[in-house]
Amino acid sequence: MAEEKIKKVSIVVSKGSLEGIYPGLIMANGARMEGMEANLFFTFFGLEAVLKNKMDKIKVATVGNPAMHLPSLLGIIPGMSAFATSKMKKEMEKLDIPPVGEFIEMIHDAGAKLYACKATVEMFHLTKDDFCGQVEAIIPVGKFYEVSAGGQIIFT
Repeated sequence: MAEEKIKKVSIVVSKGSLEGIYPGLIMANGARMEGMEANLFFTFFGLEAVLKNKMDKIKVATVGNPAMHLPSLLGIIPGMSAFATSKMKKEMEKLDIPPVGEFIEMIHDAGAKLYACKATVEMFHLTKDDFCGQVEAIIPVGKFYEVSAGGQIIFT
């Protein structure tokens, strides 16, 4: 019996840190490279990835991040987040992983659709003008489910 291949993925990006945003972008890019339909739904702090004035200023979360292998108290030291962010960005450059803004553009140009969560947009008092041009629309959750119908939903 042949395995059924995934044809469509919808990825929810809800975290606004570098390590919270990149998994969704990498998965969407990989899906497009494999010929799958890919939708990205940005909600809560994940909206930072598609906000024009924030997308290129995303940082690593150093407080409360067990993967940092640092006591949380060290994470609050001024400059710690900037240091960790700089180090991670250098490692990502070595792997030819583009900065968030460039990656968003690349994924969009490859055919992925990007959406912002209507409830979160309203809660944060944002408008369509606050977002980068790659955001297709601001949609409610019900519309996201319609867009996602027949595919896999992945929460990052």
